[in-house]
Amino acid sequence: METLESHFYNWFGVLFFVVLYGVVILFMPFYRKMDKKPVGTYLAFLIAFAIEMHGIPFSMYVISWIVGKNLPEGILWGHTLVSSIGFLGMYINYICASSAMFLIINGWYNIYKKYWSKETGTGSLVTKGIYRYIRHPQYTGLLLLSFGMMAEWATLPMIILYPVMISMYVRLAKREEKDMLVEFGNEYREYMKITKMFIPFIV
Repeated sequence: METLESHFYNWFGVLFFVVLYGVVILFMPFYRKMDKKPVGTYLAFLIAFAIEMHGIPFSMYVISWIVGKNLPEGILWGHTLVSSIGFLGMYINYICASSAMFLIINGWYNIYKKYWSKETGTGSLVTKGIYRYIRHPQYTGLLLLSFGMMAEWATLPMIILYPVMISMYVRLAKREEKDMLVEFGNEYREYMKITKMFIPFIV
């Protein structure tokens, strides 16, 4: 129990990770001021990650109460894969976070420099940078970032929220594409034929 107490109840750590992972919202496209539900779901996922990593191991307490015995670290709480393959989950998180930040920042930069400048009369359909390969790099980045968190520290709320978040961002992307077809017509339709929505050459 001493180990638990030394690792948890670190509310500065909770705040640090919420801010660290939450800042990506500032680089996301704001589709009609952005649908609040996908953003809210991501923030709930992030708070669950931060609180259960440094605050209170809520999932461990709930599962232990249900099954009637304490669970070892790595069973729906703690470093998810630590009991079988060491700290690989932590390294997966690092790789996912680095890749996600590249996708989000590259997507934001190209949108900011090209599409958002259309009000000045110089904007056009963005097909450069990461948009050459996928149409929604920032949503891919956000989901990849979330997957990395879950690989390191999977908990019940995160496992429940992740598929919900995927569904919400897929629907949001499809709504955006309908509007892009109205705005750019055949140009966007042809662009859709040579790119994937979220994963290059796959989906």
